[in-house]
Amino acid sequence: MKQSIKERFLPLSLTAILLMVDQITKAIIVNNWPVDRFNVIAQVFNNDFLQIIHVRNPAIAFSMGTNLPEAAKPFVFIVIPILVLGFLISYYFKSNDFTQLQRWAAAGIIGGGLGNITDRIFRPDGVVDFIDVKFYGIFGWERWPTFNIADASVVVCCLLLLFTMFFAAKKTKKEEPDEQKN
Repeated sequence: MKQSIKERFLPLSLTAILLMVDQITKAIIVNNWPVDRFNVIAQVFNNDFLQIIHVRNPAIAFSMGTNLPEAAKPFVFIVIPILVLGFLISYYFKSNDFTQLQRWAAAGIIGGGLGNITDRIFRPDGVVDFIDVKFYGIFGWERWPTFNIADASVVVCCLLLLFTMFFAAKKTKKEEPDEQKN
């Protein structure tokens, strides 16, 4: 299924919007909240479900890689993610396999990825994280690890992309026997 130029480029508006919103919210946090200090939004909601705290993550998701040698960190935290995003962007433009919904999901992954790579390059103290939510003891965690808009975008859009690919594969398998009968 060949897609028009508009169908290929329109989802990239989500990439730009996510990158801007991510960087604007991080700038607001950096300029208004001291590191490791809570702004208790919980008082607004009368519970401790949502809190804003300014933390820096010098590694990747869930602070993985903090113990890597300093010389390896730029490669693992910047070069590899840039290569992965480069592959995704290349596949995004070259492939006709993506549905329109999958293009929007890929655009969200790209936007979130660019947001965190921007922090890794231009913020020497690490990626700015600030959203802290209660996790009610699931997996032994009382609170989910602090995250940001870019993180949320990557996770939600990855799940959406995987979900749509999984169900597209199931649908194709169900349709194959019908096609073989003809």
